[in-house]
Amino acid sequence: MTALEPPDAASAGELPDGQAAGVPGPPGTASDTVASADIAVTGGVLGRSLRALSVGIVSVVLLIAFEATAVGTAMPVAARELDGVPLYAFAFSAYFTTSLFAMVLSGQWADRSGPLGPLGAGITAFGLGLLLSGTAATMWLFIAGRAVQGLGGGLVIVALYVVVSRAYPEHLRPTIMAAFAASWVVPSVVGPLAAGTVTEQLGWRWVFIGIPALVVVPLALALPAIRRRASGPVDPLAPVPALDRRRIRLALGISLGAAVLQYAAQDLRWFSLAPAAAGAALLVPAALGLMPRGTFRAARGLPAVVLLRGVAAGSFIASESFVPLMLVTQRGLSPTLAGLSLAVGGATWALGSFVQSRPRLEAYRERLTVAGMALVAAAIATAPSVLIPSVPAWVVAVAWAWGCFGMGLVISSTSVLLLKLSAPAEAGTNSAALQISDGLSNVLLLAAGGAAFAALGGGSAGGHGAAVAQAGAAGAGHTAAFAAVFLPMAAVALLGAWIATRLHERGPA
Repeated sequence: MTALEPPDAASAGELPDGQAAGVPGPPGTASDTVASADIAVTGGVLGRSLRALSVGIVSVVLLIAFEATAVGTAMPVAARELDGVPLYAFAFSAYFTTSLFAMVLSGQWADRSGPLGPLGAGITAFGLGLLLSGTAATMWLFIAGRAVQGLGGGLVIVALYVVVSRAYPEHLRPTIMAAFAASWVVPSVVGPLAAGTVTEQLGWRWVFIGIPALVVVPLALALPAIRRRASGPVDPLAPVPALDRRRIRLALGISLGAAVLQYAAQDLRWFSLAPAAAGAALLVPAALGLMPRGTFRAARGLPAVVLLRGVAAGSFIASESFVPLMLVTQRGLSPTLAGLSLAVGGATWALGSFVQSRPRLEAYRERLTVAGMALVAAAIATAPSVLIPSVPAWVVAVAWAWGCFGMGLVISSTSVLLLKLSAPAEAGTNSAALQISDGLSNVLLLAAGGAAFAALGGGSAGGHGAAVAQAGAAGAGHTAAFAAVFLPMAAVALLGAWIATRLHERGPA
């Protein structure tokens, strides 16, 4: 598609009656955005018409990335000062649980009235959650702040996808997705170091309190541009659809179910079976109702795209959570060196995302995702080789760099394909499904990996923070426990390589 061609049916959907393709609707409406997106943009994502929007939304992602990488550094100190170490894992799961619900709400909201509302509300909630955590006097108030942050984060991430769908022509979407990925590079390296310095010099609270003030500039750039290019319903002449209350109920079910399952996985005693069963009873029907039909059998097209996102993210994140723990407890590295072994991955992830954004490679996107998942599977399978004393520890850093390159190919490609396969009126709902697949698989595979690790004597691991917090308890003889995490996750990633062959529907015979 060139900049002068009108959107096709796959990317633009139905236009209002009497409006020809490529003819703008009323100024400032979403139909005007959809119809004119490919016409008005000629200078790329940093061209005159998109510069403020691109800088604004990428800056929002940058700050969210910095917060995500910085909080892990400050969290242990906060938990100790608030006498909340026993509740440590809940500070992570509270964010995750509420974000799952917020993703569905954001998709509904954005499809009905445009992404401006959920984006503004999400950034506001994210900032308020940071302030609540930063000023908390007890651990439960701190956890409540993390839950409010999760609401904000879930609203923002889906709204940003809808902004990309409406404001950017199809040929520029891979580029802006690559920019999103690149926004994580500097925070992944600088975030922990900066947060550590702030925590030591000023106190952990400033890691949370300082970030909201930085959001003002991106908001000033992004919100006016979003109002011009992506506000309002897709078709302003059509009646506004009613809020799908069934999906909202399912969102509550999936959030509560994921939280209960994660809680049960932290305690392998027999009475944990009851909350595990209750969590599954809530989660399974909710997940089936919120995902596109055919997702869990990898039906071709959109269902396979959504499933691949979850398989890729879940297998990779569940494995990555145990890499620092393995290096510290089995190879004697300091926590700083163990963390640095993963730092180069931020750059290679961005490189992979950049590669998939090249126009000449668009015809090979499915092959790129297959290759990307193969790299992820190989990296996960290679990581536990350092459990053999004769294998140098730097092998993990090299393997993880290639794995992150593969993730850059896969994650950005699934985002691009989802928007390509979604009509504008469905972009919010489908983007929410993609993010739920991502988040839910993280919860489930982390819980499964942690349960296997604990069952073989490795110590309980309730997520990123809990895995690191249990470093001293893991001991030096738990090779089987680590292998029980990495090898099954490598198999899951290999399954993702097969799913990646089903991203496009079959053409006519």
